[in-house]
Amino acid sequence: MSKKYDVYGIGNALVDMEFKVEDSFFTSNGVEKGLMTLVDEERQNALMRVIDKESVKKQSGGSAANTIIAVSQFGGKSYYSCKVANDDMGHFFMEDMKLAGVETNLDAASLVPGITGKCLVMVTPDAERTMNTFLGITQTYSTEQINEAALSEAKYVYIEGYLVTSDNGREAMVHAKKLAEKHGVKTALTFSDPAMVKYFREGFDEVIGASVDLLFCNEEEAMLYTGKSTLEEAREEMKKSAKAFVITMGANGAMIYDGDTFIEIEPYKVKAIDSNGAGDMFAGAFLYGITNGHTYAGAGKLASLASSKVVTQFGPRLQAQQAKDLLIQLYGKP
Repeated sequence: MSKKYDVYGIGNALVDMEFKVEDSFFTSNGVEKGLMTLVDEERQNALMRVIDKESVKKQSGGSAANTIIAVSQFGGKSYYSCKVANDDMGHFFMEDMKLAGVETNLDAASLVPGITGKCLVMVTPDAERTMNTFLGITQTYSTEQINEAALSEAKYVYIEGYLVTSDNGREAMVHAKKLAEKHGVKTALTFSDPAMVKYFREGFDEVIGASVDLLFCNEEEAMLYTGKSTLEEAREEMKKSAKAFVITMGANGAMIYDGDTFIEIEPYKVKAIDSNGAGDMFAGAFLYGITNGHTYAGAGKLASLASSKVVTQFGPRLQAQQAKDLLIQLYGKP
């Protein structure tokens, strides 16, 4: 039976506001470099007052949203379940997702009073990204935002790890996985950030349960979750939690376990200027690949190429034409 959607995603809806800074910006403003830090609105507004407004690039985002948009840009069908407020940023998010070709649970009637979440993404000359996030109304994301009818029409449900920080978010993650099992839909989970694994390990155990069909993580997250000191040990331990998994390794490419064998994915050598969104892009391209007839190795190659492309430019997303060009580069056709 054919499915309407390749991927149904759930995650925090954030308007990403990305700008370039020098390391001195962190020192003078008390920001911890290289991490995703949750902040309140007052703190975020204080940072907004001292940044160069001219350099800000604004777009709909959040980790899973970037992944779901990537699926759409490569030609897949995707749906995103999220929560924004009835404010300017909420309307911007809703319209920007439409422009990206992603269906959502959002319409004018669904927007409620509150403040839409925003993420300040600060990128330094070494291409590292530092995020200060005010979750706003997405902090109350719950099972109510999940559209069971749309979820049942997907090949995969993709769950963002950042949701694990709240009881209602974690409940939504578990609920989505149960609905997926009920409707014969596969479940993919991303750990999202080393801090999520470090501080919310029990929450992830609850979501994973016996196992998930596909898990995305990087080297640090893999070792933190498994408690192992080497990647070789970690990848063996991860077989207990996921039927298949992807471990991204930055400039060293990626390692994929397809349920039977390990596949090494070679990196594409590039000069990175902004690492923001590389992992999200890898997941999106990979999910597009495996839901559209490509092998794990083939999907991994596309994902490696796409993530190498996105780090050579400012911002976490490609343009739709860039995605099509990558498909032509690899497969000879979009």
